[in-house]
Amino acid sequence: MRDTLETMRGRLAETPHLLRLGRLFTETVQLRVDDAEYYLDFEKGALVTITEGPSRKTPYRFALVTDGEALARFWEPVPAPGFHDIFGLVKLGRARIEGDILTLVKNLRFFKEFMALARREAVQ
Repeated sequence: MRDTLETMRGRLAETPHLLRLGRLFTETVQLRVDDAEYYLDFEKGALVTITEGPSRKTPYRFALVTDGEALARFWEPVPAPGFHDIFGLVKLGRARIEGDILTLVKNLRFFKEFMALARREAVQ
């Protein structure tokens, strides 16, 4: 999982339109996959650090909680209906969003496109 997140960080740095979308996004996001926790620190749209948890002391603005199989299906080149979107995962009961939902909604396109960056790996 850590390797995938590092790949996503590199792709984010190479995607100018996504950096423009996230230029006002400076937050920490928690990604929980099964029993693993990752804290993604964004600064002006750039992913500056990826910290592995668990940590009760690391503050985060919102969290995406899902299971590994659902995330793998989300990252398929052409995901099945419901697995194509983070809110689709929530609707299927395969993910949960916790914390400040308003911050997520304000930066929704940026975060959704960031999460989909791992899809290109499977397409190539």
